[in-house]
Amino acid sequence: TDLIKYFTFSMIISILGIRGILLNRRNIPIMSMPIESMLLAVNSNFLVFSVSLDDMMGQSFASLVPTVAAAESAIGLAIFVITFRVRGTIAVEFINSIQG
Repeated sequence: TDLIKYFTFSMIISILGIRGILLNRRNIPIMSMPIESMLLAVNSNFLVFSVSLDDMMGQSFASLVPTVAAAESAIGLAIFVITFRVRGTIAVEFINSIQG
């Protein structure tokens, strides 16, 4: 029964993250915050499975998730800064006009 509680908690965090992405489509930095919450939900699932299966692999994956999240945040912030310098705004509706 404890596993169901943890999986329900993780599912609620994932649903809130998806809802946050779908409802906020104007501000890119705020759109990246629900992605971080979904990574938290995945991380908690890794830990719950690791404890329930008595396996260390889930804990090792859980230690890699913050590393991926930090790399994602650093690259995203660099893209935001460059986009702001070039366009003067980081609004989502102007991102599709970027030519590469």
